[in-house]
Amino acid sequence: MDHYGERRVDRGPDGGGCPVRRGPDGIWQVSGYEEARAVLRATATVQAGLGVETVEKLPSRFRRPVLYRDGPEHREDRRQTARFFTPRRVDEHYREVMVRVAEAQLDTVRETGRGRLACLSFHLAIEVAGAVIGLTESRPGIRGRLERFFPEKFGTPGLTSLHGIRWLVRQNANWLRVYRGDVRPAVRARRRRRRDDLISHLLDEGCSSGEILGECLTFAAAGMVTTREFVNVAAWHLFGDAALLARYRAADEPGRIAILQEILRLEPVIGRLRRRTTAPLRLPGGGQEPDAEVTVPAGELVDVLLHRANLDARTVGERPERLCPGRPMAAGAGAPGLSFGDGAHKCPGATIALLETDVFLSRLFTLPGIRMAAPPRVGFKDGIDSYELRGCTVELTGRT
Repeated sequence: MDHYGERRVDRGPDGGGCPVRRGPDGIWQVSGYEEARAVLRATATVQAGLGVETVEKLPSRFRRPVLYRDGPEHREDRRQTARFFTPRRVDEHYREVMVRVAEAQLDTVRETGRGRLACLSFHLAIEVAGAVIGLTESRPGIRGRLERFFPEKFGTPGLTSLHGIRWLVRQNANWLRVYRGDVRPAVRARRRRRRDDLISHLLDEGCSSGEILGECLTFAAAGMVTTREFVNVAAWHLFGDAALLARYRAADEPGRIAILQEILRLEPVIGRLRRRTTAPLRLPGGGQEPDAEVTVPAGELVDVLLHRANLDARTVGERPERLCPGRPMAAGAGAPGLSFGDGAHKCPGATIALLETDVFLSRLFTLPGIRMAAPPRVGFKDGIDSYELRGCTVELTGRT
């Protein structure tokens, strides 16, 4: 098996030792692959983090976005919306959108000789996710509205500090901008005539405009923001490794997807997921003995460290810190590792994210003389250990 480069995003030491341990702050940390997957698949946990504390303060009559629901209600909602994310639907309904938007964005590079990768990829992600959601009647400026909405960090705002007050005022204004500019026009159009998209489904479910806004923003975060980062990190790896780029260029689509999956295993966009236990949760890996177990009591917070679990040699094999497309994984483990999560809250848009990334990058790397003029700057959202890559500039060499 061919091995290529290591991580580009520095997330600090990957630790080691016990794959399940209680941190000094009282929060459990799970860094082993099998242990992490067990937490994500457990029925005795609920979502924590990601601003769930704020959502819980909403009136009980308000339908929570699917990200913040658990149990039978969540499973039924996922069952009803699964049709929007099947591989066949992705190929038949969204591929054309991906190709059209990717070509339009790359036309700017052809015409000007340069482009900012974060901007190009965000336009692509917005258009594709918008087609799935139904945000197709937006007023000009959707990119700016979304950029302003998503916070630099997920916190617990309130009226007890100047920071909390400013956060609330700013976010309320941003909610209103997205509602007026994007969600309300889409809802009005679908009240007149339903379409085959998420907003039409939510209207059939009897959701209010406010509830639809919440779902749209949840899917926007999952389908737009994270995909932009993945496009950037994948391009960074390919630009920086001539052998890997040659293999990508020579491969067919399944071969290219395999390379992207391995990049994502090594560089999961979201590095940490948090759960709260609702009953005692027994996990393997609590001690030095192979058969040791540890029990996490009810009511405890658990951080699932995806970026560490994806390097667990017990599951992903030898040299886990190196890129190895098509690497043999342990039974039941997918090629991207746990980068899309697992269990009830596993990301439904995995097929979409991988295909649109490949549609864009496979075309980007056919441009004659394409090179990376400036590498990206790396920032982080601490609440979910998610990276943000900005400033990567591509250009065409040899232009007169």
